[in-house]
Amino acid sequence: MHLIRRREPHLAVRSSEGLTTVELYGELDLVLVQRVRPELDDLTREAAAFTVDLRSLAFCDASGLGLLVRCAQRVRGRGAAWRLVCDQPMILRLIRLAGLDDVLRPEPSAPEPGDGAPTGAARPPAPRVGRPGRLRV
Repeated sequence: MHLIRRREPHLAVRSSEGLTTVELYGELDLVLVQRVRPELDDLTREAAAFTVDLRSLAFCDASGLGLLVRCAQRVRGRGAAWRLVCDQPMILRLIRLAGLDDVLRPEPSAPEPGDGAPTGAARPPAPRVGRPGRLRV
């Protein structure tokens, strides 16, 4: 798998054998969403399996979640495998509070290519973060 650095410094793409992995850096807010959406739209049209890695993100807002949902729907809508990798507690909490666990299905780490890890709809829901019913700010 090789890393393809894009003109956008907040986005890196790895691609190999139909698997495309997009790594996002910085803060996924309205400004960054507007900058990376065209590239993500292009990438979601091509890959047989599409992974978005958020482990290097410092922040994500509602517009960022909207972009992730858009990517997930586009990828699954054409029958490709979707994976979201996130180990950031605040971002995982935002996904849970927005009720998007079942749509985005975040995982704490990305499996290595060819390890036989399940993809697509067969994966179990992501673990819950924090205590239900309590919002800590």
